[in-house]
Amino acid sequence: MHFDHLLHQPPGLLQLRQLAAADRLPHANLLLASPGGGGLAAALAIATLMLCENRQGAEGDSACGQCKACRKTSGYVHPDLHFAFPTIGPKVTSDTFLPQWRKALEETPYQEANDWLQRIGAENKQGNITREDCANILRKLHLKIFEGRYKVMLIWLPEYLGNEGNRLLKMIEEPPERTVFLLVTERIELILNTILSRCQLTKLAPPTADELSAGLVARGVSPVRATAAARLADGNFNLALTLADSEAASHGPRFLAWMRACFLGSAARLTEWTDEFASLGRENQKHFLRYALHFWREFLVLSVSDGAAERVRLPADELESARKMLPLIDHEQLADITTLLSECSEYVERNANPKILFLDAGIRIHQIIRRPKSAA
Repeated sequence: MHFDHLLHQPPGLLQLRQLAAADRLPHANLLLASPGGGGLAAALAIATLMLCENRQGAEGDSACGQCKACRKTSGYVHPDLHFAFPTIGPKVTSDTFLPQWRKALEETPYQEANDWLQRIGAENKQGNITREDCANILRKLHLKIFEGRYKVMLIWLPEYLGNEGNRLLKMIEEPPERTVFLLVTERIELILNTILSRCQLTKLAPPTADELSAGLVARGVSPVRATAAARLADGNFNLALTLADSEAASHGPRFLAWMRACFLGSAARLTEWTDEFASLGRENQKHFLRYALHFWREFLVLSVSDGAAERVRLPADELESARKMLPLIDHEQLADITTLLSECSEYVERNANPKILFLDAGIRIHQIIRRPKSAA
């Protein structure tokens, strides 16, 4: 993974890149990124630069991509690049799942914890970084450097260490010479304070919608579908990839058709819409509800900006529909609708019957919309 392959390079990452190029990177680094926001990809780019044998650029801040070290890091097989990540089962180490790990990184380094755990067959099991894995980390870092400039230990999601992280404190605080830790977290509040105090924290802002869209187009997604998916993903490229494979581009027209049926309160139209919607499948239903909540968030922005559209992330036709709805829905009604949609998301997760769920939701939305403003 090279810096040029990343979706975006936020300011925090640029600073780490400069430090790595100057061989001044702290020995313990904690990268905080949102799920699917590029923390793991950024750590891989830093590791690639550190291990490169022929750095390029005026400041030496680009990996060559051609040397032996770069070829090995691109396949995640460099002997001085070590990985630790959540696994399942007692007395299991990350090495057990290295083949699956390398394949997952080749597909996308923007993966999320649940995707990874399901890949290795977790189902309902909890993932963790075990005591045996901590012992394996210590063993590897006590070995001499094989062939690179550095020895790099990349720990993905150290929040899964739990109290076992105490076993790594001395190593993190005083590692062997030319040993660098790259810890990538999504939930910093779950990491032991004793680990946090030993690391330099760098916060990485998520990609913008435009950057997500460009990344999707580069993967062969049509611009229309890429734009629709990027708007809903909220900086999560992993989610954007999933949305791009779904019917994300059609959720806008489908949502507006539902709102018209809800406004009219026509039993026939609500039933017809619900029957068609129920056939989409659970994942598409979840994505639809994500879009619906996105629409109402943008509607709120529109309502508090006196109809100005500069900050509203909606396509032209959906924006026009939102403008027409401004006189019809006040903030209390909006709060009731979004609460109802959030409840629907939970019920879909629990495999509720979609025909019953969404027909009931449509009737309730009709009642909310038609409620006299004086009673709101």
